[in-house]
Amino acid sequence: MTATIDTLPQTPDIAPLPTVEGGFQTVLADPPWRFANRTGKVAPEHRRLDRYGTMDLESIKSLPVADVTAKNAHLYLWVPNALLPEGLEVLQAWGFRYVSNVVWAKRRKDGGPDGRGVGFYFRNVTEPILFGVKGSMRTLAPARSTVNMIETRKREHSRKPDEQYDLIESCSPGPYLEMFARYARPGWTAWGNESDATIEPKGQTHKGYSGGEITYLPTLEPNERMSDWLSDRVARALVEEYESGSSVQQLADRSGYSIARVRTLLAKGGVTLRGRGRPKRQEGSGAAV
Repeated sequence: MTATIDTLPQTPDIAPLPTVEGGFQTVLADPPWRFANRTGKVAPEHRRLDRYGTMDLESIKSLPVADVTAKNAHLYLWVPNALLPEGLEVLQAWGFRYVSNVVWAKRRKDGGPDGRGVGFYFRNVTEPILFGVKGSMRTLAPARSTVNMIETRKREHSRKPDEQYDLIESCSPGPYLEMFARYARPGWTAWGNESDATIEPKGQTHKGYSGGEITYLPTLEPNERMSDWLSDRVARALVEEYESGSSVQQLADRSGYSIARVRTLLAKGGVTLRGRGRPKRQEGSGAAV
């Protein structure tokens, strides 16, 4: 599913939303927004997104979220800065009213603003979550002392910070539904792709849309870190593309990482860069794909 700058990516196939008795009380959604300019073409600054399945605004609005949520419910909706009006339309179409937001401030390793974002007017280093309420349900008591900002480093393309789950679970009650999920989180129902297995406790994963796939997070030892596990997965993926002929610059453009970060991950995957030639795999590397 590839598209050129002159065409729009195809809309992913959609499967029914999952249901739970009484309805979900909290929904987290990160839709595959479609960026287009005034001509209806994919905006140049978002050309690297062409390879991902996206959905147009009307398709996102038509999802029957109101039908699977409880009478009183909360919605956390990720929206790019450039599409805030569209995000408010979606929130209303799903049966919620806007009341506030949470802002993700993307940071570098040294704590400064991450300036790798795109934008026609400003270099975007933030991304908002629109918070909507259906009915009259207030946030839980811990929310009264929770600030509406998440400050963490940017991850691989479009992946949102894991800190969002701690914030949501402390401020809003379950049952929880994550739409367009990448990973199955315990206690959540994840609507994503190619999985219908039960996750303990209470969460289930459901086939959703073809623009992404759910990956089960591993059970780690006490001395292991999730960030290391994810970094290994990214390194292996970059090595595979690099060995297939992609350049470091192409990998940086596609992934959103800096060239220096791509080189570091390739080295982590056991690759020695050899100028313009093919990569050389280090002897005995355990990171082969």
